[in-house]
Amino acid sequence: MNPSGFSTVRFSTADLPERDRVAVWREQYGRRALKLDIEPINDASLECTIMFRALPGVQIMSTAMSPVRITRGREFLADGNGDLIFIINQSGTATAFARHREVVLREGDALLMSTSEVKIFDRHSHGGSLSFRVPRSVISSIVTRVDDAVMHLIPRQVEVLKLLAGYAAPLFNDCALATIDFRRIAANHLLDLVALALGATSDATELANGRGGLVARLKMAKSYIIENSNQRDISVGSVAAYLGVTPRNLQRLFESEGTTFSQFLLAQRLARAHRMLTETRLAQSAVATIAYDAGFGDLSYFNRSFKRRYGATPRDVRNDVVKSAGFNAVHPTARYLRRYAVSGNH
Repeated sequence: MNPSGFSTVRFSTADLPERDRVAVWREQYGRRALKLDIEPINDASLECTIMFRALPGVQIMSTAMSPVRITRGREFLADGNGDLIFIINQSGTATAFARHREVVLREGDALLMSTSEVKIFDRHSHGGSLSFRVPRSVISSIVTRVDDAVMHLIPRQVEVLKLLAGYAAPLFNDCALATIDFRRIAANHLLDLVALALGATSDATELANGRGGLVARLKMAKSYIIENSNQRDISVGSVAAYLGVTPRNLQRLFESEGTTFSQFLLAQRLARAHRMLTETRLAQSAVATIAYDAGFGDLSYFNRSFKRRYGATPRDVRNDVVKSAGFNAVHPTARYLRRYAVSGNH
């Protein structure tokens, strides 16, 4: 299959009538589009969801499937396609057969396969994978003896696999890829990381480590910090441990963009606090509570940092929201006591 354009293309058996699901999926999506035969195994009902995104020189695909057997037999080889497919098994267990070899893929393991060869891929349980389809000419220019890498297990302990998966996953929904320049950059980074995982040539390794590897690590670090910025115990050491790098190397990643780990973390916490302060549903929450929930432990430091970044105090921002919403921000308990006193019920 060769999706056109820059958008993500999605197919799912859930969109098909249950009565015709297996037949339509096997014929329309399997044999005609993917040039594969797909059939359920172990008496399991067929459940498949596939997402494609085409970038210059590489196509990424995310799949989630019930137990199935996927076969590319000799009748499909007539299409002459010789692309290479790099597969990261993200969940469940699968077994690949090709070149008289059998390779078992457990969670996190990876494998390179060729579309020019007869092969069988069995998914034994519900699971998913992330794959990268690359023309042979592209990958062979940056990987030494790429044919020798086909059908050899790459264990999940290989660090670059985590970087590759972490970099690729957001690309299915990244609106920035609407521009061709961003698509080329993203594709180059993906190819860099695939090459590193396979064992790039010496020249390509130097380039990939300086381009794709660093970019992927920095992107993963930022994503992790954004997700966990409200945790007060997050530190350069904890994030470095998550990425599998030294704290100093993590600091260098941020320095390469002219910032620091601390500055980036502070910016995320301030942004989180600002969002909370501008939400009318939180208008009754104390500023100190919001600061605490955003990850700050020192209210004075929060107030100073907030005003320096936004040009207004947290209370000023809160009051503007309250005024625009048209209600009094007095705490509910205080409002009740005031009403109780006025009514004379005491």
